[in-house]
Amino acid sequence: MSAITELGYMAIGVKDLGRWKAFAGEILGLEVVDEGEPGRCYLRMDFWHHRLILEEDGSDDLQCLGLRVAGPEEFAAMQRVLRDGGVSHQICSRAEAEGRHVLEMMKLEDPNGNPLEIFHGPHVQYSKPFHPGRRMYGRFATGSGGLGHCIIRNRDLDATYRFYRLLGMRGGIEYRIPRPDGTVGEALFMHCNDRDHTIAFGIGGSKRINHVMIEAERFDDLAYTYELVQQRNIPVGITLGKHSNDHQYSFYFLNPSGWLIEYGWGARPASHQSEYYQEDFYGHQFQPHVLTPNWEALDLQKAAE
Repeated sequence: MSAITELGYMAIGVKDLGRWKAFAGEILGLEVVDEGEPGRCYLRMDFWHHRLILEEDGSDDLQCLGLRVAGPEEFAAMQRVLRDGGVSHQICSRAEAEGRHVLEMMKLEDPNGNPLEIFHGPHVQYSKPFHPGRRMYGRFATGSGGLGHCIIRNRDLDATYRFYRLLGMRGGIEYRIPRPDGTVGEALFMHCNDRDHTIAFGIGGSKRINHVMIEAERFDDLAYTYELVQQRNIPVGITLGKHSNDHQYSFYFLNPSGWLIEYGWGARPASHQSEYYQEDFYGHQFQPHVLTPNWEALDLQKAAE
């Protein structure tokens, strides 16, 4: 009754809001919404008021993940689960919830120090059709699968697994990748709906977040975005390829904050059965030479009109 149902939204702290607006609209195809709040804008992918929040705070990092529960009964049940599990959490004021465009919200951290917001009742605007920031062949795949998925900071896979199981998610190790030194790297993937995974752990980085994945409904939009990224000389960190776990065809490229966006298409639904893999179908070659680009030198003018 208290289980997380989706990754509903994400808040990101950025150094340069103007560059992020251009990147979000003209490269990713998201709808940029400015409601007159200083240092803040919203990014839409569907009928929700927002799926991402950009805050100009200088961090260039994840501020929080917004994890949804179904309604007020589940929200109250989650409070009891957290209290009984000894997990510190704060019930937010009405004003704080309204600031996130949700009905109720609580704040907490996972065992890795990643900030979370558990909420119910997002603001959905069926009277305001999604309007992409540049031409698209289709729309983004959200629905019951939520915003997409992300890989975030991890310190202890066992503690992380126990915590997210407490939130009603399920999952396990899906990749056991041999390293050149003879050791094996493991990656943990947690599920909560028909998307293959929602949050994953085990891939390091200097920030709280490694990447966020957004999924297009049509292959044409994946190919079109890949072409845009190449035209603008935006560094690709992981080449086009197909994952073994979710069967998604995707590539990864740097955003203005220096971490990765995964742009994908064609993921299979979650199988809800345990498997592990040592490699992907093909592609997805890491590009270790890719560094944070000089965004002043990149052409972020609008894509083809």
